[in-house]
Amino acid sequence: MFKKGSKLYSIVTGCCPRCHMESMYVDKNPFHLAKIYKMHDNCSHCGLHYKIEPAFFYGAMYVSYGLGVAFSIAAFVISFVFFETSIETAFITIVVTLIGLMPIQMRISRNIWINIFIKYRKDWRDIKH
Repeated sequence: MFKKGSKLYSIVTGCCPRCHMESMYVDKNPFHLAKIYKMHDNCSHCGLHYKIEPAFFYGAMYVSYGLGVAFSIAAFVISFVFFETSIETAFITIVVTLIGLMPIQMRISRNIWINIFIKYRKDWRDIKH
């Protein structure tokens, strides 16, 4: 399930969705905020152009919204239900979680978005650049 060739592998690692051979990002660390959105133009292995069209990654904002809701619900349930904190503390936990996970959320959103449109190909070497 988490092997090279699966969508989950590409989403979690941020590698090229077609060949899974290299990172799409210039800096793999999402917490280097100055470089959070810096991506290579093309994959050096299979030649995939990451920005399929102008403003392609604007669609990732919808994915980011969904992830933000999921992170918020998880933070609330963990804080309020499991640790039995007050409602105020639970909401502070949500805010801290969203701020702390923002770089990861942004990268994962882009990874999910591009993986919706590009699939892994074992035969990527046969593709004409």
